[in-house]
Amino acid sequence: MVTILLIMEDDIRPSTLAVNVLTKLCRIIPTWKIIHSHERIDAAYKDPEVRQEIRSNPYCYKGSLRLLTCNQPIKFGLDLEQRLEEVSIPFLLVHGEEDEVRYPSVSNLLFESASSKDKSFKLYRWMWHSLTYGELPENIDTVFEDVTSW
Repeated sequence: MVTILLIMEDDIRPSTLAVNVLTKLCRIIPTWKIIHSHERIDAAYKDPEVRQEIRSNPYCYKGSLRLLTCNQPIKFGLDLEQRLEEVSIPFLLVHGEEDEVRYPSVSNLLFESASSKDKSFKLYRWMWHSLTYGELPENIDTVFEDVTSW
């Protein structure tokens, strides 16, 4: 699942110049809180009670992201994207069709590119990003049933 999150859609992919500038700035000011994190709770969690639980959790970081924190996943994701065909282990991808945090096309890219002979991709209609926690209970049960039966 982490792998999928690090692959970027074309509409958010930074240019080579931006990655190079970001990398150089990280050497000088790695802890600078310059990247404002967007409110993604409403897009990721369908269940309103879960949204409130996350918002009220003092252990959930809600501040701006540090420069180095943003740079490392970008560099890793860009490298990883070039090596997807090396994925050869069996896997099951699960993704919500209505996911606005990471588009289903990202999961499809991994599914199509991986060299694994045993791979499955389940796209859940009307489901969002957080399939095993922030969805409605009946949807979570469906996802867990599919995962355990796979």
